[in-house]
Amino acid sequence: MAEYLKNNLLGMDRAGLEAYFERLGEKPFRARQIMKWIYQQGETDFSRMTDLSVRLRELLQETAEVRAPEVLSDHLSRDGTRKWLMRMGSGNAIETVFIPEEGRGTLCISSQVGCALDCQFCATAEQGFNRNLTTAEIIGQVWHVNRLLGRDEKNAKRLTNVVLMGMGEPLANFRNVLPAVNLMLDDMAFGLSKRRVTLSTSGVVSNLYRFAEQSEAALAVSLHAPFDELRDEIVPINRKWPLAELMTACRYYIEKHPGRHITWEYVMLDGVNDGDQHARAMARLLAGIPSKINLIPFNPYPGARYRRSSDARIQRFREILQAKGYNVITRKTRGDDIDAACGQLAGQVKDRSRRQERRAAAREGIAS
Repeated sequence: MAEYLKNNLLGMDRAGLEAYFERLGEKPFRARQIMKWIYQQGETDFSRMTDLSVRLRELLQETAEVRAPEVLSDHLSRDGTRKWLMRMGSGNAIETVFIPEEGRGTLCISSQVGCALDCQFCATAEQGFNRNLTTAEIIGQVWHVNRLLGRDEKNAKRLTNVVLMGMGEPLANFRNVLPAVNLMLDDMAFGLSKRRVTLSTSGVVSNLYRFAEQSEAALAVSLHAPFDELRDEIVPINRKWPLAELMTACRYYIEKHPGRHITWEYVMLDGVNDGDQHARAMARLLAGIPSKINLIPFNPYPGARYRRSSDARIQRFREILQAKGYNVITRKTRGDDIDAACGQLAGQVKDRSRRQERRAAAREGIAS
């Protein structure tokens, strides 16, 4: 007899669970009960979910499971940053990073095995692309870390914020990312504030409109260049959706979320995008959009062809933007000793895009 494939309840948001229990002949409120057990208690054994009937517990044991990704390794940085490597099957693995700070703990999660985009300064892009993560694999990262750290309000290192800024482009996996974000915000699950869950995109404009309409989460945009010609080179998705289209979509997000702002991520590359002219152009580009700007010193990785801008150059760039009235911070590099800093996540990717092969050929001066 073939092995029965069980339904992984970790991959269903509240609407999905309500539909699932209705198919079982149960009332929709069962979804809220089981969400509390899975997400608030960290329970995976249906037999221990005592407010469910014995018949339902037995049925769930036969047909369902709560399965999170398997942790392959756990690394702790000297600055307290922690990185996990999680198995995704078929020789693939993704990385998840927890960054403790005063009064908050931020978890950076992945949405793809590798990345479908090809940003030129990112270690994840260097690895190529294998596939999108399922909803269970996305929310499973949050579930694992929350279960590990605990929900105690007195725990200074508990999880308070989630950012989809790890491996992958979240809006290229919108179908699976949206229910995962729903679970992060749902009071029956993780109950995080809509201002404490942030999706970061390089500019998948078509799904940015859908995100604005269907989600209450915060938005960050990986900008990295204020001119189309330069952004075409270092963020190639700009060739499909240039800056004018991206800015229109971002203004639409603000229209749908009055009182909110957009966080702009800008990696500082020495001699590439860090000149005074870039800062002034960026100030003009963002005019009228409530904004917070994160300047990110480039974090090197093996094979990188860029260098980090000097501290003096980053400070000058920041001062120009601040003089124009923008809220600007320079992000502190965290976890670089365990390759957990921004742009360094690599994991293990069985590349289906042949990007690794093409980049290696380019480095050797061979036409791909």
